[in-house]
Amino acid sequence: MTGTGTDDGTKDSGPGGYAAARLHLLTGETRSGPPRRAALAHLTDDWLAGLFAAGAQGARGVSLVAVGGYGRAELSPRSDLDLLLLHDGGDPEAVTALADRLWYPVWDLGLDLDHSVRTPAGARRTAGEDLKVQLGLLDARHIAGDLGLTTALRTAVLADWRNQAPKRLPALQELCAERAQRTGELQYLLEPDLKEAHGGLRDATALRAVAASWLADAPREGLADARRRLLDVRDALHLATGRATDRLALQEQDQVAAELGMLDADVLLRQVYEAARVIAYASDVTWREVARVLRSRAVRPRLRALLGGGKAAPERSPLAEGVVEQDGEVVLARTARPERDPVLPLRAAAAAAQAGLPLSLHAVRRMAATAHPLPIPWPAEAREQLVTLLGSGRPTVQVWEALEAEGLVDSLLPDWERVRCRPQRNAVHLWTVDRHLIETAVRASEFTRRVHRPDLLLVAALLHDIGKGWPGDHATGGEVIARDVAARIGFGQHDVTVIAALVRHHLLLVETATRRDLEDPAAVRAVAEAVGSRSTLELLHALTEADALATGPAAWSSWRASLVADLAERVAAVLSGDLSAGPEETTPTAEQERLAVEAVATGGPVLSLRARTEPPTEPSGDPEPLGVELRIAVPDQEGVLPAVAGVLALHRLTVRTAELRALDLPAGVDGSVLLLDWRVAAEYGSLPQAARLRADLVRALDGTLDIAGRLAERDAAYPRRRGVVAPPARVTVAPAASRHATVIEVRAQDAPGLLFRIGRALEDAGVRVRSAHASTLGANAVDAFYVTCPEGTPLPGEEAVAVARKLEETLRA
Repeated sequence: MTGTGTDDGTKDSGPGGYAAARLHLLTGETRSGPPRRAALAHLTDDWLAGLFAAGAQGARGVSLVAVGGYGRAELSPRSDLDLLLLHDGGDPEAVTALADRLWYPVWDLGLDLDHSVRTPAGARRTAGEDLKVQLGLLDARHIAGDLGLTTALRTAVLADWRNQAPKRLPALQELCAERAQRTGELQYLLEPDLKEAHGGLRDATALRAVAASWLADAPREGLADARRRLLDVRDALHLATGRATDRLALQEQDQVAAELGMLDADVLLRQVYEAARVIAYASDVTWREVARVLRSRAVRPRLRALLGGGKAAPERSPLAEGVVEQDGEVVLARTARPERDPVLPLRAAAAAAQAGLPLSLHAVRRMAATAHPLPIPWPAEAREQLVTLLGSGRPTVQVWEALEAEGLVDSLLPDWERVRCRPQRNAVHLWTVDRHLIETAVRASEFTRRVHRPDLLLVAALLHDIGKGWPGDHATGGEVIARDVAARIGFGQHDVTVIAALVRHHLLLVETATRRDLEDPAAVRAVAEAVGSRSTLELLHALTEADALATGPAAWSSWRASLVADLAERVAAVLSGDLSAGPEETTPTAEQERLAVEAVATGGPVLSLRARTEPPTEPSGDPEPLGVELRIAVPDQEGVLPAVAGVLALHRLTVRTAELRALDLPAGVDGSVLLLDWRVAAEYGSLPQAARLRADLVRALDGTLDIAGRLAERDAAYPRRRGVVAPPARVTVAPAASRHATVIEVRAQDAPGLLFRIGRALEDAGVRVRSAHASTLGANAVDAFYVTCPEGTPLPGEEAVAVARKLEETLRA
């Protein structure tokens, strides 16, 4: 550009004219956003082109080039000018004199200047040594002088970047990661750095560089708009402060919001967070794609060498029905039909989190575009998959972010929109409201061995601050929302009441423990009356700790923990009831008696396997169980529990609930029968035929089927990815739980063959399983085994503890 005027007619007559025109442009109300940035770049181009023309005096072999943000024509009010004086090396003295004529007027106006003087070869050499220089040159734009010189440099720099991309892109990723570690995540900071923080403007620039490499590209939907919003906020920040700052300090947020015509600082921060979230997610997806492409390039030569020899490793490993792992990501199986499977998004998300893998962008977008909404109330499988996702620990965060980026969270939980990106103006809080809720679930997943209902704990963790999107007390409002959400996702009436109570009282323990005298019986009684039961108290105690840990280091301490634990102990003493009460005896059904009589007559196992798909008969009734109904009657003998559990594991059937008990036979029928009433679900694929299950069970009971060996062979051939680092198994002896047996409680991460390992360990310990009651809540197994000595009496105290300790060691191995 060589013009000498601005596009609004202001005459440019040197530095004074430029300064006046610049001031008019920045203070006028007719322009803001991209038009103003472009106009400011155009005005500056014209001014610098005039300075260049006056200083160069027609010299050839020299050009003035804008690089970096100025090269992109994105000048904020206090942006520095990134300039390169490019020359062919023919007249160094003339180039030096020209540089002085250019740089000094810029400094005289008080503008920040980042300048360099180089030959094309020198520029390429410096770019090869300094990644930041190379990134700036990728946005090089000609201002004045020898256009051919600038064009040749641009062409060469782009060629260098594409040729060196396999080496330079990992270095760029490392640079971005180091910066994120140093400055934090823009989408959560109360005083964010708009440029340097993760999800900020530098990350957006890095994505442009990746795209320029032709090696990978970022998901573009929403990216340009997110970048524009951050640039708009930076413009307003520069105007409000009069400084070249990128840090959005608390004391300046109201002024910046007013400059942008926003209601208040909270609206400003929410828009900043939403933009940052788009950029951060795009960055994560893009860097995964870069890694995938680079791995693929590295593997190809080895694959060529292996052609014709050896068996290639499988490219796709099944994780769940319709979900497979491919190349380090979770993708949909070729047979998956999201439009016919509304549970698929949650199933894929749970599988990804459990495996510690990211959900592929293509899979998430396909599900978002085609999956039908879940029916209300949700089917049992959907509820179980949500609990599994929430209980997966740290991997839950990236999977949840992927669902949220494509709008799937809103479709699952419409109330989530009110808390998304909502700032918390409290220095104690590290996160926005929505991320705090997910972080609380992550923390709660560490406590699933402490409670009898980990599913209720995890869902309450997700919902405990959901009321912060509404006016008034967030705990009171949250109780109403939580009650509605819990019913919508399929919990029964009792469980809905517990979840609502946990949300309503999630601050009760910590506030009472730190503000009231715990020696005051009235204070303890008030908490007991609010909580209502020891089972709810157990959940509330775990939720209190998870909430505090997810808030930030200032919210929890050993002192607070001891006060809360003391209060919980006092409240438990007031409350009546027992967490470990045994199940009531039930009268066998006609079908159960029929199976038992047939088992006695045939001398072997008899089973029935059928699906139960009927919805609850009443809208307020309990939800339907997950999976299919499997009933087995077996003549009473040793090894029934591990035999049945092992056969199911071999057939890749997941046990959701399991009941085992001795059955009283009708009068006139001799013998003793064990009845197993279980709910099972296929990990993936279809259910096996009942005849195959029975044949394998017969072989398992007579010892001709080596279950342990078969499971070990399968694990060796298809080792399971160790994604989630779950809390270790916990095995306890329930005190005074039964007069007729010793109750051993097991809480562990559900896994194929878990019930087989437990049953075999109890058999090896020489105890007899009188009855068993197992349930799978998400990814957590919560089991109780009523065991006796061979003579049928409860185990002595020391022996019971020894059995529990040995079983715990076995499960942790």
